[in-house]
Amino acid sequence: MAALMGSLSIGGLTSCSNSASEQETTSTNEAPTAKIDKEPFGTTPDGQEISLYTLTNKNGLIVKVSNYGAIVNSIITPDKNGEMGDVVLGFDDVSGYIPNDPHIGGVVGRFANRIAKGKFTLDGQEYTLATNNAPNHLHGGNIGFDRVVWQAEEMPEENAIKLTYVSKDMEEGYPGNLTATVIYTLTEDNGLQIDYTATTDKATPVNLTNHSYFNLSAGKVNTISDHIIQINADKYTAVDETLIPTGELASVKGSNLDLTQAQPIGKFLNQVPGGGYDHNYVVNGTAGEMNKAAEVYEPTSGRVLEVYTTQPGIQFYTSNFLDGTLTGKNGNKYTKHYAFCLETQHFPDSPNQENFPSTILKPGETYKESTTYKFSVRKDNQ
Repeated sequence: MAALMGSLSIGGLTSCSNSASEQETTSTNEAPTAKIDKEPFGTTPDGQEISLYTLTNKNGLIVKVSNYGAIVNSIITPDKNGEMGDVVLGFDDVSGYIPNDPHIGGVVGRFANRIAKGKFTLDGQEYTLATNNAPNHLHGGNIGFDRVVWQAEEMPEENAIKLTYVSKDMEEGYPGNLTATVIYTLTEDNGLQIDYTATTDKATPVNLTNHSYFNLSAGKVNTISDHIIQINADKYTAVDETLIPTGELASVKGSNLDLTQAQPIGKFLNQVPGGGYDHNYVVNGTAGEMNKAAEVYEPTSGRVLEVYTTQPGIQFYTSNFLDGTLTGKNGNKYTKHYAFCLETQHFPDSPNQENFPSTILKPGETYKESTTYKFSVRKDNQ
């Protein structure tokens, strides 16, 4: 298997054909131009009207984002034949996301991933959070950031959407009034750039990520086993039986968690304890700088996804708990191993792990992290 990292260049997207993909197709006789469209996306149970914002770049790549949960609803890209397809899981309107138990497409917080037993101590005070992933706290609690309405602002000159949410002091048990901002920018080199910032009036843990589920075949193949993955990480955070880090940054070498060389996701998928991958990898490079964290190639479509991030970790998750009970866009059933997530993040349980990079944000400081999901196409068979 040829190595993926650094082997691909990002070119302009090809124009689409007249054939239809299983999820979504787009055709035009004119060159696309960058633009932002807004449309209704349904109503929440408490009567709030939700919108869906569509970003399009000059190459024809389309990204749809909702102000509910800061959710990425669609990413529509061409395959090697120019056929457009939607490569992320989602629902036809906001009602499909309520409640969003698998956190599909949303920004999760105030703290992404797990906190042991829903407790941490900060400045001498113990805080208690919901244990919504018993016995631990997961993705911000019962009503995390992917289950609230964000304030949206269109940024047409940047081809971006700015989303802001104010999390009140002691919301879900977290201290401090936190103002979180997420900017989704669709770049002209076919990247979805996600910039996170946050400020607080009291010290608090912060760890934000996007929880999109990807299937680069655009639903034509209902398993990710043949997707080729490479993760730029020599270590991972070893965990106990409840998926809480032990504190050890363990080497992947010689284990079925070693994805430093390109290989099919399915190679060791059924041998990984827990029914598949759900591991935080330690990204090689310097945290705070933009490092290439991962690359995935889907052979039938030729689509490639590259992930770049300033975050120190990336959670590789293979949708182990999707069970077919969710019906997504265009009637697709979301089953086990239908999709994968690459969630850039700080390490799980960081508030309780003094040797991990700190996730504590203090008044006067600004939390800043950035991630780019970049799309391209390979037409060869390497």
